[in-house]
Formats: sequence, structure tokens, C-alpha cells
Amino acid sequence: MSPTTPRSHPFPASSAFSTFSADRRRFLLGTAAALGAGAATALGLPGTASAAPAASAASAATGTLYIASDSTAQTYNSGYYPQAGWGQTLPAFFSSNITVANRAIGGRSSRSFVEQGRLAAIHQVIKPGDYLFVQFGHNDATVGNAERYTPPADYKEYLRNDYIRATRARGATPVVVTPVSRRSYNASTGQFNVSFPAYVDAAKAVAAEEGAPLVDLSALSRAYLNGIGIEASKNVFLWLNPGQYPNFPNGVSDDTHFQQNGATQMSRLVAQAVARLGLPLSGEVKPATL
Repeated sequence: MSPTTPRSHPFPASSAFSTFSADRRRFLLGTAAALGAGAATALGLPGTASAAPAASAASAATGTLYIASDSTAQTYNSGYYPQAGWGQTLPAFFSSNITVANRAIGGRSSRSFVEQGRLAAIHQVIKPGDYLFVQFGHNDATVGNAERYTPPADYKEYLRNDYIRATRARGATPVVVTPVSRRSYNASTGQFNVSFPAYVDAAKAVAAEEGAPLVDLSALSRAYLNGIGIEASKNVFLWLNPGQYPNFPNGVSDDTHFQQNGATQMSRLVAQAVARLGLPLSGEVKPATL
């Protein structure tokens, strides 16, 4: 899914490991030690971090919005233009009070983002009043890839313990984002399918159980795609003709990743949803977005 080659990990694809097994705890403690003091708490290990309430709606609406996600949200350099992720285009929809720190990177699942210390790196710098938007599911669902695959039940517990509770323990507000839709549709009805339904359901369930803000980007993106239709959706995803862009001389037909227009539309949907959440951040969505 990404130009970045992911690193290996110790779990085989067929392993039905427990989310908080002794092996996983030892692995995370090792990651924490490598990242420095305080990282164990940042990783949200059992017994090292307790849940704290989300930021109050009365808090100052300033701070940093961090994004933990995959290639559908990541920022691409000019060598990949017009490919873009929704996290890359999100800053345009918020006031200058909000800094967007897009830490999304291709090829990562909810599990590998933790195992590689990427979430710990965010937790080392996140502050009270900041936000962590977390969207995974695309890579978690890749059963044949040992590094990425994370069963829905484990995905749910990673969201709960590592992303929601450990972020709250730092005084910041986690926002769960359901996995954005792919260009997958029913040719008979012309309607777009729910992408990664088990992960969408797990994300919605854990957000409800933990009282975490939810952006249902799965539903929002699907409604948008249904509205514009199958053919027009090629202008959302990375469907490019040969010779159209120097970075893709042979063209490409990609039903997962976005071109600049599509990324902008997805980030607009995210911002519009944030405006309805009743968070301090909600007031920082630019009026023109609504």
C-alpha cells in the first residue's frame, strides 16, 4: 500500500496471539526502553497508564492534532503528485490555532504502528489539549501479511488500550476514525460497499464503550461516493491516464489511494464531522468548510 517498506515483526500470520499476552507486554516494554523514559506509560501498557477524561469543551481551542494512520492519510512528497492522503490536506480546513502533525505512514496497521514505536513517539510529545486522530483497518485486514494483519478483536483492544486510554492518560483527546472507503461497489446497484466492515464495527463499538469521539469516515466517504457515482469516483481515487502526470508516466488504476482532489474531499468530510462533535476543536473548523 505504500512506497515505504515496513519492518518485520515477531508474530506469524497464523498466530492467534492475545492482545495483552506476556510476549506482547515484553515486546512493548522493549520498545519503550528503546524510546526512553516515560515511553512505557505512553504506550498504554496494562498497569502503567490509567484512563483520564477527554478534554473539556471549555478548554482553549488551541493545540496540535496528531494523526496516527496509514497510506490513505499520509503526506506524500512532490515526487508522488497528485497522490495525497486526507491527513495531508486536512490543515486547510482548520484555523491557524490548530497545528496538524500528520504521523500517518503507509503499510501500517493498528498493531505495527504500536510495535514500531510510532505511537510512543507521538505520546512522548502530545500535550493536554492536543488531539490524536486514529484511523486504521486497511492493513489490519491483510490476512496474508504477517506484519500487518490484526484480527478485529485485537484491533479493537489496540484502539482501546493503546490509542484511547493511553492518549487520555497524557491529558489529550483521542478521536476514533473509521476506515475510509475504497472504490469498491456493487455493479448491479451502483452503490459502494462498506470497506472492512468488521473493523468499522469494532471501531464504532470501542468508541461507544470508551465514550470517545467518533468520526464515521466509512459512512461519510461512502455516502459521498454514492452521491457522485462510479465513474466520477475515478477522480477521487488514484486513477490516472498514461502521460497525464510525470510521476505516473504509465498511468495507474488504484482503488485505495487518493489523488489530490479525493484527499481534499475526504479531509473536508472529516472536518465537517469534527465541527459536529462539540469539542474545543470543533470551533476551529473554518466556516467555509461547513
